[in-house]
Amino acid sequence: MSKKGDRVVLIGAGQVGASYAFALLNRGIAKELVIIDKNKEKALGDVKDLNHGLPFVSPIHIWAGDYSDCKDADIVVITAGANQAPGETRLDLIGKNSRIFRGIVEDVMNSGFNGIFLIATNPVDVLSYATWKYSGLPPERVIGSGTILDTARLRYLLGQHLQVDTRNVHAYIIGEHGDTELPVWSHANIGGLRLPEYAKAHPDKAPKKEELDDIFTNVRDAAYQIIQLKGATYYGIAVALAKLTKCILRDEHSILTVSTLMQGQYGLDDTFLGMPCVVGRSGIVEVLHLDLAEEERQKLQASAHVLKEAQRSIVL
Repeated sequence: MSKKGDRVVLIGAGQVGASYAFALLNRGIAKELVIIDKNKEKALGDVKDLNHGLPFVSPIHIWAGDYSDCKDADIVVITAGANQAPGETRLDLIGKNSRIFRGIVEDVMNSGFNGIFLIATNPVDVLSYATWKYSGLPPERVIGSGTILDTARLRYLLGQHLQVDTRNVHAYIIGEHGDTELPVWSHANIGGLRLPEYAKAHPDKAPKKEELDDIFTNVRDAAYQIIQLKGATYYGIAVALAKLTKCILRDEHSILTVSTLMQGQYGLDDTFLGMPCVVGRSGIVEVLHLDLAEEERQKLQASAHVLKEAQRSIVL
């Protein structure tokens, strides 16, 4: 951990990375932010732009750096890599992004880094697994953004449908951050009332099965829709990453659906996928065990199988 303070190193100053840096600045989360990008002028431009907002936010030292700055970092966030193009699935990006990641992770570890990796680049589950393998760090200190954004999308859409503040909607998307992800309807609740109980108390608002299916479809396909509309997704994931960063630096022990290594949970092992986890200063503190319905358990197994097959294409 940094001796100087809460240092975050961001690798990748593209749309996701720049949006994340802006979210950190506005929320006063870190004391130091280092931006690294192969396009050094872009990194320097972002630094200058962000620094001009310092009179309006909490103090933070921001600079364009290099991999040597990772030595004293608490968190290294990787958003670098090729973006998902229209018509591409996240898994289509494995080849090009795993090659990019190998070089990045090796450079970070050569600095003497001993903190926590946060991975946001897609396919995030497979690249989190690759980062764990390339780095040699304990698995609890390699965290993928997983289904944290998918879960937020589900809570937002369900709250919109029920006309309830999304912050009082509790539901999870688990599994792959991608086409095989699944909603855990069996544990979804509104202010403590599970969906069947809420439906009984509010028959005029109760979502039918086909409406829940539509909500999930819109969650699963949200990235495709946004990419079609404006070319890329970045604001939602940036805010989610900022929350995850705050959770680590403040040791919040929040429960977030992040990508982590399965080590026997749900009968799964040797693969990263999104599950509700307690996250704190040491990284993944605990993977929560949900009593899944049989259909949910089968879908989770299928999702894990897809990811495990995808991992085989990575050169380790």
